[in-house]
Amino acid sequence: MSNFLSPAEQLEFLKRGVVEIYSEEDLLKKLAQARPLRIKLGMDPTAPDLHFGHTVVLNKLRHFQDLGHEVLFLIGDYTARIGDPSGKNATRPPLTEAEVKANAQTYAEQVFKILDKNKTKIVFNSDWFGKMSAGDMIQLASQITVSRMLERDDFAKRYGNQTPIAIHEFLYPLVQGYDSIALDADVELGGTDQTFNLLMGRTLQGRYDKEPQVCITMPILEGLDGVQKMSKSLGNYIGINDPAGVMYQKILSMPDTLIARYFELLSFKPMSEVNALLDDMKNGRNPQEIKRILALELIERFHDKESADNAHKSAGNRLVDGELPVDLPEVSLSLNGQEKLFITQVLNQAGLAKNSAQAKDMLSRGAVKVDGQVVDASFALEQGQTVVIQAGKKAYAKVSVQSA
Repeated sequence: MSNFLSPAEQLEFLKRGVVEIYSEEDLLKKLAQARPLRIKLGMDPTAPDLHFGHTVVLNKLRHFQDLGHEVLFLIGDYTARIGDPSGKNATRPPLTEAEVKANAQTYAEQVFKILDKNKTKIVFNSDWFGKMSAGDMIQLASQITVSRMLERDDFAKRYGNQTPIAIHEFLYPLVQGYDSIALDADVELGGTDQTFNLLMGRTLQGRYDKEPQVCITMPILEGLDGVQKMSKSLGNYIGINDPAGVMYQKILSMPDTLIARYFELLSFKPMSEVNALLDDMKNGRNPQEIKRILALELIERFHDKESADNAHKSAGNRLVDGELPVDLPEVSLSLNGQEKLFITQVLNQAGLAKNSAQAKDMLSRGAVKVDGQVVDASFALEQGQTVVIQAGKKAYAKVSVQSA
């Protein structure tokens, strides 16, 4: 793709969803070098599973790959043992080596649901830090002053509040920055909460006579509540490994206010196509239809097309009109000497209504369908009949009537 796009066109393509580029001028110069750039993203394996919040920056890596650039996915198995203090108001306990290894394995498996495996190099920063001496680490620490570290917002707040800051926490930005030196990174990506760490890499490269990297920050994705950042601990997340039906249901349940944001940051559709969908919504198209388009795209990416096509059938019976659940229950009812069973009796006996009152209420609201057609209280089933009944939005059953 980069063979067909000028540096300026590449830059415009890469700016989608980006918060800041340090700096656009430097990135344009690197893109003009007519060589694959080395694009770095580091993630500490602090949890076993990734969610859609993590994919925002992974998607940007994929954009670089589509332009022909080389991706270096760095698993911070060494830095995870220090503990990233970014955004924390207290010292974070470091992980054990066993926890790091287990989580690192799952990270490596999950990222290839987005990244092109043939264009991705997975690296571990223990490969170089494991060989560094205490003297090497002291030399690295000598590059930055304490006052510079205290310019970082979270450190400044903790220092001002007299909240303890451990010395090893000052090492984290230095270690992350040194990763860029070890990898000769041209560009490093990260969330806005990583800005200080990214710029540290840019600074240290200059101190070690390397060409400074370009730093690109991506936004922090809001969770399904539409307010707080996506987080497993807050329960407002969509996991990469969520079953297709769960993924479908979560996307369709998100607030309408998130539709544009999720399309920009999670979809691979061209923005011209996204903007057309958003215009349709402004002109009266049902937002649920727009969410469904996004859901199908993301489920196909993280599962497969068949899973996407059938996801709604396992999503709490949130079905496309006219379709049936894949696990449609079958119920056989007896006439017990009667000539026919009225629909109120059928709903009760088939477990589609809690009682006669609820059955009558659904019938009065036109919420009961037999073979796709709305019926009223006068409808009845006779011996030998088999029909599919829908009661309300979620209750379905295939009902047959026998004589005894």
